Amino acid sequence: MARLRFRPLRPIHHYCLATGTWFAAHGVQNVLFAWLVAMVLRETPQMVGVAQMAMLAPVLLLMLLGGSVADVAGGRRVAMLAQGFALLPGIGLLAVLLLDALSFRAMLVYAVAMGCAVAFLTPARDGLLNHVAEGRIQRTVVLVSLAQFGVQMVGFVVAGMAGAIGPEAVILFQTVVLAAGLLAYRRLPSPPMRVASRSPSELLGSIAEGCRTVLRSPTMRPVIVQNIATGLFFMGTYIVTVPLLVREAYDGSSADLALMATANMLGLVTSILWLLWAGDLRRPGRALLLAHVLGCVFLAGAGVAAFGLGFWAVVAFIYLWGTCGGVAMSMSRAIMQEAAPEGQRGRVMAFFSFSLMGAGPLGALTCGYLVEVVGPALALIAAAAGVFALVAVVARTSVLWNMSVAAEAAPKRRGWRMREAA
Repeated sequence: MARLRFRPLRPIHHYCLATGTWFAAHGVQNVLFAWLVAMVLRETPQMVGVAQMAMLAPVLLLMLLGGSVADVAGGRRVAMLAQGFALLPGIGLLAVLLLDALSFRAMLVYAVAMGCAVAFLTPARDGLLNHVAEGRIQRTVVLVSLAQFGVQMVGFVVAGMAGAIGPEAVILFQTVVLAAGLLAYRRLPSPPMRVASRSPSELLGSIAEGCRTVLRSPTMRPVIVQNIATGLFFMGTYIVTVPLLVREAYDGSSADLALMATANMLGLVTSILWLLWAGDLRRPGRALLLAHVLGCVFLAGAGVAAFGLGFWAVVAFIYLWGTCGGVAMSMSRAIMQEAAPEGQRGRVMAFFSFSLMGAGPLGALTCGYLVEVVGPALALIAAAAGVFALVAVVARTSVLWNMSVAAEAAPKRRGWRMREAA
């Protein structure tokens, strides 16, 4: 009888496993954190915004440092340490829940600690992607995004059961998943460290060098601008306005929050599957801009639907909004990965994440204030208008619309290269 032989997993498989554990836990956190703050503690819209700002503020302060540390110390090492550190706030929150001592202050401590982990893990993990891509950056980004968003929906489903099985069991699941990710990181090859150590002044200099590289690039700079618009309005909408809409307009539960988050993520997965079917897009910049424009239309549609079309109509528009987000996120990340110089990839991807998540604290506060003043439905429409205005400026003043990519003719050269329009 012939024996079955299993091929050993390649680095890209271990990378997807490691990334998947983080995003499964992140999916739990997205729903559970909003549910505990908005529905269990019943905080005001402004305080919900403050809580989400506390999660994102460490990213604003530490993300660029995290990228430089990843370039110096090695992405795999930094990613493992950051994910190991992320176990601590989960264990702390589990203890708080078991002691029946849940408070807004405890949620702020949890948020800040998790934000610190994100600030160091994100650029380290993104910097590793190019080392496992095997020459196909755009396709690898799309595949990794599919893995991320697919497992994130598992986290949403688990967190949606918090009202039935208790938040303690959900937090325990999150902690176990994060611990499993450390094993996958151990199997990844470790890129060589650039230098053994640096003084604080040299570290700050390396951060400044990465910033200059991004800001001087005619392709990376407009991606950063649209990232800021996304972080300011779309991220704030997702983490503040949508949960408050579920609470105030529909008196929702953790399951309703999970349903809304799953609809958005299912939209992301749908568009990523389409990208896999379509292959490398020849005009990723144009796809990025059009995805944002359509995303604004669908988000505004969700705001209009909230005035009387019912909960399921809002869910449908949130799904369509997610389909646009899948294209935008994949194309922006692929453009940055391809344009980043070797040796600065950790810093460049840190700046990419910094532009998106660094705008998040202000976006969370802004959306919380908008909900307080005009209500969640109009806040959705206002956020869509804000992104549309900034994207229109980027489309008019940058090379993104006319930028193209071309597949290499030789079969052995399966990468894609960027051509900027004159």
